[in-house]
Amino acid sequence: MRELLAAPADTAASSAAPLTHPVPPTASPRRPAGWDLLLVCVAIYIVTSVGRVHQLFPVLTALKPTFVAAMLAIVLYALHQSGPRRVGRLRSGMTTCLLGLLVCAGLSVATALNQGLAFTWWTALARTIAMCFVVAGCVRTVRDLERLVLVYFGATVVFTAIVLSRFQLGANDWRLANLLHYDANDLATLITTAMPFGLYFVLAQRRLLVRLMAGGGLAVLAVGLVRSGSRGGFLAFLAVVVYVLIGFTTIPARSRLAGLIVLLVIAFATASDRYWTQMKTIINPKGDYNLTEEAGRIKIWKRGLAYMADRPLAGVGVMNFPRAEGTLSSATMGRWRERGKARWGAAHNSFIQIGAETGIPGLLFFIGVIATGVAALRRVTRKALKLSPPARNVSRLAQSLTAALIAFVVGAFFLSLAYADMLYALVGFVIALQKVGLPDRKIARPILSMPGGAAPSS
Repeated sequence: MRELLAAPADTAASSAAPLTHPVPPTASPRRPAGWDLLLVCVAIYIVTSVGRVHQLFPVLTALKPTFVAAMLAIVLYALHQSGPRRVGRLRSGMTTCLLGLLVCAGLSVATALNQGLAFTWWTALARTIAMCFVVAGCVRTVRDLERLVLVYFGATVVFTAIVLSRFQLGANDWRLANLLHYDANDLATLITTAMPFGLYFVLAQRRLLVRLMAGGGLAVLAVGLVRSGSRGGFLAFLAVVVYVLIGFTTIPARSRLAGLIVLLVIAFATASDRYWTQMKTIINPKGDYNLTEEAGRIKIWKRGLAYMADRPLAGVGVMNFPRAEGTLSSATMGRWRERGKARWGAAHNSFIQIGAETGIPGLLFFIGVIATGVAALRRVTRKALKLSPPARNVSRLAQSLTAALIAFVVGAFFLSLAYADMLYALVGFVIALQKVGLPDRKIARPILSMPGGAAPSS
C-alpha cells in the first residue's frame, strides 16, 4: 500500500494494461453444502420406501418411518423455498406428465369398480408423487444427488443381503420365495435398477473406499439377482449390459467391460442348472403357462386391453385390476366361476395396469414420464460432454440414471409396478439432475488486475 501511494503514476500506467497472471479471489470459496435435516429425511424415506429396510426389523415398522420421514420432508421443503430448492426450478416435461397422471388417477375414482379402494390408493399415489417432487427439490448440487443415489444403491444392497441371509435355498428350492414386501420378481427389478449406480461409483469415483464398497455391493446384488430366479429380471439385466457396453460412452470401454465381466463371473458361479434351464424358456417358451393358461401373462394382457377398450377414459379405477379380473373377465364368467375359483390376479405388466386402471390418458402420461425422462438425460449428457472435464461426471451420472430407467421399463413390462416407489424415486433423481446438473452460466466480464492482486471495485 505504501508503494502504491508513493508512485501514483506507475499505478495509473499499470492499471491501463491488464496483467496476464491470474488474480486470487478476495473472498474465500464457499464450502460445499453438506447434509441437512431435509436431506436426511429424504434419505430415510428412500431407505424405507424403496429399500424397505424397516420391514426387516419389526421394531422399526411400528415407528412408521416412511410416513414420518415423508411428512417431515414435505414440511421442511415447504420452508426451504429459496435458491436451488425453489419449487419453480422443478418445471419440466416430466413434472407435467406426473401431474397429468395424478389427475387421471383421481378421475378414475369416480367410476372405479371399488371406489373406496381406488381412493385409498390414489391418496397413496399422491403422496408418492409429492415425495418425487421433494426428492428432486431437496437437491442443491450434483453432490447432493450423488448422496441420494448412493442411499438408493446402499438400501438395495442391505435389503438384498439380509434377504439372502434369512431366506436360504433348500435342497428342493432353486429360487427365493415368500419374501418380505417384494416378491422374487420385484426384487430382481429393484436390483437391476440399482446396479448402474454401483457401476457409477466403482468406475467414476476417485475415493478408493467408496469404490471398494460399491464393488462389494454389486457382488451381493449379482447373487441376489440369480437367487431370485426371475426371467424378467434376467432380461432387465441383459438390457443394462447392452446399454453399458454400447451407450455408456462416458467411461472407457475397457473399464466397462471389466466391470461387467466380474458381474457375469459372479452370476455364472452362483447360478444352478435349474436357473439356466428356467432362463432358456425365454427363447423357447413352448408349453410355458404364460402362453397357454388363463392365469398366464398373455391372456391376462389380452383381458387388460379389453378393460382399456371398454373404459378408455377413466379405466376400472386405481388398483382395481384384480377386481376386474374377478368380476369382469371372460375367464371368471366361464369355467373358473363354475369351479368357484375366480382369480383376482394382477396385470403383470405396468403399462397394461396403468392403462386399464386409469384409462388411455393415464397410460399416455405414464409413458410420457419415462420418455421425457430419457430425453432429458440425453440432453444433459450431450451438454455436459461439451464442458470442462469436471462436468463429465454429470454425464456419467446421467447415463447411469438412463440405465436404471431402462432396467425398470424392461422389468416392469412383466410386473405390476406402475405405482412402485422405486420408479418415482428414479424420476425424482432425473428431475434433480436436470435442475442442478447444468446450472445456467452467465458469461463473466474480464476482470482487470490491479497491482498487488486487488480487483477493481464495481
